[in-house]
Amino acid sequence: MRILVVEDDPDLSKALVRALEKRGFAVTPCFDGLKAFQTIRQDAHDIILLDLNIPGEDGLHLLQRMRNAGIGTPVLILTARSSIGDRIAGLNAGADDYLSKPFDLDELEARINALARRIRGHEEERITCGSLRFERDSGAFYIGGEPLVLTPREQAMLQALIARHGHAVTKERLFRVVFSDEEQVHFEAIEVVAHRLRKKLAGTGTALMTLRGLGYLLREETAAAASGKEK
Repeated sequence: MRILVVEDDPDLSKALVRALEKRGFAVTPCFDGLKAFQTIRQDAHDIILLDLNIPGEDGLHLLQRMRNAGIGTPVLILTARSSIGDRIAGLNAGADDYLSKPFDLDELEARINALARRIRGHEEERITCGSLRFERDSGAFYIGGEPLVLTPREQAMLQALIARHGHAVTKERLFRVVFSDEEQVHFEAIEVVAHRLRKKLAGTGTALMTLRGLGYLLREETAAAASGKEK
């Protein structure tokens, strides 16, 4: 789980990062509100631990900017402000939980795990990338309103890609997903499946890109890129 820690106290920040990493979390530290907003916009995190008394932009304003921008990442406020009024202000600004300093690390971990369970419980039943839509319950793909006909191998590869759309997925990982139970399949066979998928997605507004040395990436195709191909 990826956690962003927004805390300006360097000693507390280091202690939090070290403690959470020991408990298996991937942690990114940030020390002021302005930098935190840039980081939140650029990088995906599962949970944000937010102090209210931070420089650049205080925690409440940062939280309000996030929610106004449509960023729904769960936020757990960690602060020395412990009055009922402060708690209400934080929750009204869009916080998901509130923990006063000083706090116990076991309680912090328990609250993080509770937020994680809430995230998993509210996962969307469908994933979209451009005009491509994947329905989790049926396992079907659609382009607009039309079903996309796929072979089992294409289905397995596209499902792995759309789950991480906008991010590179390595060929090795895709090969294991697509050919998990098959023996004596050449590694290059994954390129054949990718080629067939790319042909089926051509002109749909969803592009399958090859990233040399990294793997494949599924993303929404921009109008400029599409028009450039047409020329």
